[in-house]
Amino acid sequence: MGNFLAGKVVAVTGAGRGIGRAVALAAAAEGARVVVNDYGVSVDGASPTSEIASGVVKEIEAAGGEAVAVADDISTMAGGQRVVDVALSSYGRLDGVVCVAGILRERMLFNMAEEEWDPVIATHLKGTFTVFRAASAVMRQQRAGTLIGFTSGNHQGSVSQANYSAAKGGVISLVRSAALGLHKYGVTANAVAPVARTRMSAKVPGGLVEIGEPEDVAALVVYLLSSRAREITGQVYTVAGAKIAVWAQPRELRAAYASGGSWSPEMIAEFLPGSVGVDPMPLLSRRSDA
Repeated sequence: MGNFLAGKVVAVTGAGRGIGRAVALAAAAEGARVVVNDYGVSVDGASPTSEIASGVVKEIEAAGGEAVAVADDISTMAGGQRVVDVALSSYGRLDGVVCVAGILRERMLFNMAEEEWDPVIATHLKGTFTVFRAASAVMRQQRAGTLIGFTSGNHQGSVSQANYSAAKGGVISLVRSAALGLHKYGVTANAVAPVARTRMSAKVPGGLVEIGEPEDVAALVVYLLSSRAREITGQVYTVAGAKIAVWAQPRELRAAYASGGSWSPEMIAEFLPGSVGVDPMPLLSRRSDA
């Protein structure tokens, strides 16, 4: 057992399998008391079972750690609140939340049904919001705490996962909003875009060139939860095996101004392509080169 997170209480959603499980185990191994949340569903969000979260709690306890299970659905406000309430009732405080829970329902945009869009947005984006919402109220009073959302490189866009990509892009904006709004209270917020071997990554077409294990991701998360990272906020990190990278903050690339103070479509057609231009999509370029 280590002590990187000694004395801290951490809640992890989606902690029953894959990266979430690795994060829960690593946090416990570094001294944290852990709230293990998992609705226990399949990759597409079906067939929930409470045994998944309980199994990870047993693993932590067998290794000498402390943990409690919460099998609630964090895509509901009540579910997100319960994760936080259980942390408080069990351990008296909450120092960090890590929102890993997610599902996939793949379909091309022109064929995607509402039943494939809504659950993915609800689990990834709303599920991060519900936990952040409940946790931030506690952390604001404590004047300390860490919020970690999970995004993906697919926030750049995806051929057959528009729902997933939209949710992951939303998580980044939510994290940056949390970082801005909670900074004065001593609360940090960051996002992790993992590339690791899991049930979900196995469905990526063509495979991934740079990829690691869930434990690689867990190491970064433990660091971000620790006091050593208390000055880091509003960031998006990728971890893929041996690689750690930070994503750029969004900013204007180029700008132009109309000489007369306003634009017409004709003026834009003449001026924009050569002066403002475009910022090429890397993923689109790769597909064009293939």
